[in-house]
Amino acid sequence: MKNRYNRYRDTSPPELNITAFMNLMVILVPFLLITAVFSRITILQLNLPEGSSAALKDLKKEMHLEILVRKGYLDVGTREGGRIKCFKATEEGHDYKSLSELIQQIKLRVPDKKNITLLAETDTSYEILVHLMDSSRSLKQTQGLSVVDAELFPNISIGDAPPLNPAQQKAGCPQ
Repeated sequence: MKNRYNRYRDTSPPELNITAFMNLMVILVPFLLITAVFSRITILQLNLPEGSSAALKDLKKEMHLEILVRKGYLDVGTREGGRIKCFKATEEGHDYKSLSELIQQIKLRVPDKKNITLLAETDTSYEILVHLMDSSRSLKQTQGLSVVDAELFPNISIGDAPPLNPAQQKAGCPQ
């Protein structure tokens, strides 16, 4: 005989209580999003300076902009034309603002050019190289109400500075 309780028993599956799981997600997702911003890594693509080969000689003549980094000065010039301007270092360090202004003027003259070469002495600090790359790669400009990065010379090559002969050591950076 059937029990009267068995006759009215609910046979549908029970509901899952996911309240605790949803509370965990509400806390965990914003935490992961906030911490992900601080772990962002920026990678710059750097190249070796161009060498001289038969294939490169066949290319049309173009300007090769270089920044030569010495202990007491920054020397901006081209391989073909020589020195454009020299910036003597002060007690505070190199004048990156003046360097950036000169690079902006050069970019206005050759807007299609994207390559620049940094030639540094072996004892040049990493901080100086980062400042030089930032000064020559892009520029912060305001457009309307927002600040955007304007492209200067994004393709950066890094190489060793040529050794100085005794006459060049005495001359340094003429003002």
